[in-house]
Parts: sequence; C-alpha cells; structure tokens
Amino acid sequence: MDSASIKLSASRAIHPSPMNYIGGKAKLLPQILPHFPNNISRFYDVFAGGANVAVNSNANQIIINDINCYVIEILQAFYQQDLDDLLTSIQFYIDQYQLSKDNKQGFLTLRQDYNRHKQPMMPYTLMCYSFNYQFRFNNQHQYNNPFGANRSQFSTILRQKLIHFVNQLKSKQVAFSQLPFCELLTQTQFTADDFVYLDPPYFITTGSYNDGNRGFKDWTQEQEQKLHDCLDSLNRQKIKFAMSNVLVHKGKTNDLLIEWAKNYHVIHLHHNYNHSCYNTVKGSSKEVLITNYL
Repeated sequence: MDSASIKLSASRAIHPSPMNYIGGKAKLLPQILPHFPNNISRFYDVFAGGANVAVNSNANQIIINDINCYVIEILQAFYQQDLDDLLTSIQFYIDQYQLSKDNKQGFLTLRQDYNRHKQPMMPYTLMCYSFNYQFRFNNQHQYNNPFGANRSQFSTILRQKLIHFVNQLKSKQVAFSQLPFCELLTQTQFTADDFVYLDPPYFITTGSYNDGNRGFKDWTQEQEQKLHDCLDSLNRQKIKFAMSNVLVHKGKTNDLLIEWAKNYHVIHLHHNYNHSCYNTVKGSSKEVLITNYL
C-alpha cells in the first residue's frame, strides 16, 4: 500500500466548488489529483456532488453525473449562463428577500418560494445562507436546510470562489447527466483513454446524501456490492478508474471494501476533518484512493 505524499506543483491552482456538498474533496485534491493519469480523453465523475474533482482535473472533456437533479441543475446553470448574469441573479434574490446573517424570516420566505417554484439560482442562494452552507432536501424533494444564523452569507470570499470555479468549469467541454451509477457504468461505451472517478456514499458513514431520508436512494450493502461488480467489469475492459472511500470510520470497518480492494492498489490519504461532518472525538477515518493502475 502506497502513501500519498505527492503534492501539486505551485503553479497548479485548485478551484474549490462554491457548493459545500457533504463529502466534497476540495481539501484532498492536492493528494488525489497527482495519482490520476496524465492523458485523459474523457473524465467521468460518477458521484460528482459539487464537482470539485472533475473541474480541477487535467481533462478537457468531463462528464458530471449525480442523481441529485438539483445539484446538476445548479452546475448546468454555472456552465451555461454568463457569469455576470449568475451574479446578478444571486444579488437579485439577496435584495428581494433582504438576506443577511440575521434575517431568518427572509431566508424562510425564500426557502418557501423555492419549494413552490424551483429555479436553479434560488437553491444556491439559499445554500449561501444555510446552516454550514449545506445543501439538503427532504423526501418530498423540498429544500429543508435551516438558517445559518450569524454565520452564513454570500460573502466576498464565497463570491470569489464562485467566480474562479465557474471560470474553470467554462474552460472545459462539459456534459451533464443524472443517471444511477450502475446505468452510467454499464451503458457507456468507454474508450481506452477514458477515466472514471468515483466518490460514492460511504457504506460505514451516514450523511444527508446516503441516509435514504432525503428523497434520493440510500446506500446499502447491495449498492456497495453492485458498485464493486461494476468496477470489476471496468477493470476487465481495461478502463482506468479511481475511487475515494474510507476503510475505517468511528470504529466501524468496511470489511466488504477491504476484501474487494485486495485486487487493486490502495493509496492512503492524510486528512483533517475538523469542522466537517466526519469529525469525531471517538475515532478517526482512514480515507483511501483505490485504483486499478499504478
């Protein structure tokens, strides 16, 4: 097993996603990206979330996939709309609802209006004023993250993050999809230089993305095994892949993953999950990158 001590060169800038999607890999990108192939024809981000990895990859063609249609709609708006128009839309909602760190009623009114009339920049603006800047829905697909009192706002820093990310996204050829992972992996006609990256829900962790209570499919042992089978099939086709996951979390061990990974290369990553949904005083997480190539 290898240790990820590789760092990106000083000239390679990271452009973190302006969406605080649970499990996002922005902080781990300097360790993850150097392990990707140098020559990639098409980069498939199967569980894209906020698209941190795809957008910061060295691939010119990227496919951003996620079953959360609302995340994909926001990313599509980032890609397709003029940057000035995006910023104007966000500012329009901030002004119309008088959003601020202490105007809870304005936030609740915008949330209510969005759940009635969904528009892509409305949930992004909501996220900017939500608790922990998170993006969350209930089983009825209604946005339900609470107000981020005295903390969350569309700050100058967040605005700059959005600008840098959108410019990086627009520099690539991008296609979007909302397919379940198995459909994407079994129905796509991959070519030899394509690359598949996966950051699936972690079987031994629980978050708003995999608890089955947010209107999207939960992550079970059956799903975990099906993913392993799909990746074994990619390997037989000689398609390169890399998967982020955790072997141990809060004292739990993913034995199914550990056994399956014996056939591949496991790279241990160093991380700091302070102030994140994974942080715990009861135990640490062993996060890894699993590849079928050296």
